[in-house]
Amino acid sequence: MSLLGTLSSGVSALDSFTTGLDTVGNNIANINTTSFKGADVSFADTYAGLGTQVQGVNTNFSQGALQSTGVSTDMAISGSGYFIVKDPASGAQYATRDGEFHFDSNGYLVNQQGFQVQGLTGGSNGTAPGTLGPIKLGTPPTGTSLESAAIDTQGNVVESYSDGSSATTNEVLLQSYSNPAQLISQGNNLYSNLSAAGPLTTTLGAGNAPGQGGLGSVQSGSIEQSNVDLTQQFADMITLQRAFEANARIVTVSDSILEDVVNMKTH
Repeated sequence: MSLLGTLSSGVSALDSFTTGLDTVGNNIANINTTSFKGADVSFADTYAGLGTQVQGVNTNFSQGALQSTGVSTDMAISGSGYFIVKDPASGAQYATRDGEFHFDSNGYLVNQQGFQVQGLTGGSNGTAPGTLGPIKLGTPPTGTSLESAAIDTQGNVVESYSDGSSATTNEVLLQSYSNPAQLISQGNNLYSNLSAAGPLTTTLGAGNAPGQGGLGSVQSGSIEQSNVDLTQQFADMITLQRAFEANARIVTVSDSILEDVVNMKTH
């Protein structure tokens, strides 16, 4: 390998390991981010083996631990699947594992950005929810008022009224993807590019109920924590740091030798 090859190899390594350190730093920064999925960097040699390059930054979609919050409208998915939320202003839909939801002033179940959780709605006493759309609290029977709304492991929203009666008015649906690596993070724990990720079904329906078709169940009163392993991240950081320092030394030495060569030719 020529001296210039040594220099370019070292520079390529510095660039690649910087990406690795950036990824580790982002993982650690999001250790407390709800439902955050950590990423790993893979490396490959370059053409003719002169250096290294980033082969890919791969998201780890494994499930994080579930944490109880005591908030009845919070939901965590135990198993496979994503909630689908819709921006009422633009109509854009996103997938998310972040189930930190609440009912807004209009009765819609929404996330922290005000995006509406999708599912089956329109149910009442004796009538199952069957209309695809945003989850929304129903109208209490005449002469009653809404006392509470609870969500079970199948995503059913059960409303209880002041006269002691109850009704299943909505059902939260989930979506699963055959190639989640195609999902694109949009920030705020949201993912776009849903069609390219290979959705389980073209449109949401009865087959998207939690606990069916390989989909996970819903745990109300809980949220999913980040899946980042802090111990592993520190180990990766130390390895990348040492590799960076070693290649920085290669660059420094190569540059010094090149300078000596240049000085020899000028004398």
